[in-house]
Amino acid sequence: CGAAVTVAAVSPWPCGLERGHFLISDVPFPGSAVTVLKRPPFCPAKLGGATLGDQRGHPGVVTAVAVLLEATCGHVLLTRRAATLRHFPNIWVPPGGHLEPGEELVAAGLRELAEETGLRLEPGTFSWRLLGLWESLFPPTLSWGPPRCHHIVTYLGLRSAEPRQHLQARLCPSPCEVSAVAWLEPPVLEAIAATEEGLPATVGIMETSPDGFRNSQIPTGILLRRAPAHGPDLERVSTGTKFALRRWWGDPGRRGRE
Repeated sequence: CGAAVTVAAVSPWPCGLERGHFLISDVPFPGSAVTVLKRPPFCPAKLGGATLGDQRGHPGVVTAVAVLLEATCGHVLLTRRAATLRHFPNIWVPPGGHLEPGEELVAAGLRELAEETGLRLEPGTFSWRLLGLWESLFPPTLSWGPPRCHHIVTYLGLRSAEPRQHLQARLCPSPCEVSAVAWLEPPVLEAIAATEEGLPATVGIMETSPDGFRNSQIPTGILLRRAPAHGPDLERVSTGTKFALRRWWGDPGRRGRE
């Protein structure tokens, strides 16, 4: 499948399949769905990296699909990519891969799920929704070298009507693609989702002194710390403050004022 893509800001974009091609547009078209298109802040495409479409014989931007499979208990399946893979080896991801010509998104996701994990979901045993689009390049940062592949990944959320134990019993991962699997519970998933990529290494602060303020820097990680279970407390943002920030960030009225 080809993809006609110009990635700009994090905003809703109409997307869909048309005549075997995955399309992203700035206006709706028949059969399109509106979703969010995003990329990491360090994305080579954002920072002016080489465009693959200009390289001789390279397909340019390729369409892929990834499936977040959720069991009835809320656990979600992630897989660790095999160490022998050319792109993103040893990285934890949902099952997924390229769309084949003329293939629908959900059909592609189910096929990739079966090929990588051995899990086959029968019609009527799951529901699904479109989670969003992600621009992915490898290597993921220019410091590792020029980009060698460029994807727009469609993330699908599939909720199975089966418990995790039934799904786990049918797991048979492909060793050439998957080196490990994990069913992650909601608190772990929430903590992973809250970890933001691309944060600066340090944050500027103004420390008080008898003479006034003094500019300084602290590691960003200090602000991400949690209260220790044992021993003395650490410099960190309080748990109550984090609660207030989550409420503030999720306030629809605040986002409407931006």
